[in-house]
Amino acid sequence: MNRAELADFLRRGRARLDPSDVGLAPGARRRTPGLRREEVAQLAGMSVDYYTRLEQSRGPRPSRQMLTALARALRLTDDELDHLFHLAGEEPPRRGSTSAHVRPGLLLVLDRLHDTPAMVVSDCGDVLAQNAMSRALSGDVSARPPRERNLVRRFFLDPAARDLIPPEDFPAHARAHAANLRAVAAARPDDPEPAALVAELRAGSEEFARLWDDHEVAVRRASTKRFQHPLVGLLELDCEVLLSDEHHQLLIIHTARPGTESYERLQLLRVVGLQDLTPSESSRG
Repeated sequence: MNRAELADFLRRGRARLDPSDVGLAPGARRRTPGLRREEVAQLAGMSVDYYTRLEQSRGPRPSRQMLTALARALRLTDDELDHLFHLAGEEPPRRGSTSAHVRPGLLLVLDRLHDTPAMVVSDCGDVLAQNAMSRALSGDVSARPPRERNLVRRFFLDPAARDLIPPEDFPAHARAHAANLRAVAAARPDDPEPAALVAELRAGSEEFARLWDDHEVAVRRASTKRFQHPLVGLLELDCEVLLSDEHHQLLIIHTARPGTESYERLQLLRVVGLQDLTPSESSRG
């Protein structure tokens, strides 16, 4: 691990970004260009102290997951991602694999969606990036342990994951998750990730095991979903799904139809939800 080169690369990557590049408000005038350390740490889901130590050439060797989070926070290209991994003494992810690295262009689209919830998800259900409205709607996934960032695993194994869903909608969500995972596992027969997730869910959830045995197949498409939000009430949102070039990452956007009660409540969430979110984010550093 080349700590000095890694520290310099991180500092330069941070300096070249404006807050608007990553979906943050500019705030007060800055004495130096670029993002603040705490902003990079927030975007990467790590502590400010940990990130500061990396920039000061005294941090521990970052994990592959942490490197991917840093690459996403700094909007690195594929070549820059490879360089970051090399500096940390790690082999870069293989091209064409199911990397958790989100392309800068896709993140740019995500950051520009200021008034509607949007997130980038892997085809297996891992949440890779969220905008502020998505965090206001369903919570900050980056604050959870890595295993709890998978939507499918949480839905079937963590009862709290269903708190935002009206109970009468549980069966439809369960069928959709199982059917989509069936399609992913069939499309990637040599990849251990979907197979391991299927095995874990079959062992841990009778509901999933029953649905898996039904052998329904359905790739995730546009749909309408309902959320019972604790601050603004019931939201009925149209869910649009856009695929990346490799079809391993999905941009999921939730919108409300203008003139509806859900539209008004979504606008309210933009105000009260983001205000409620700010203190918790800053407290994590």
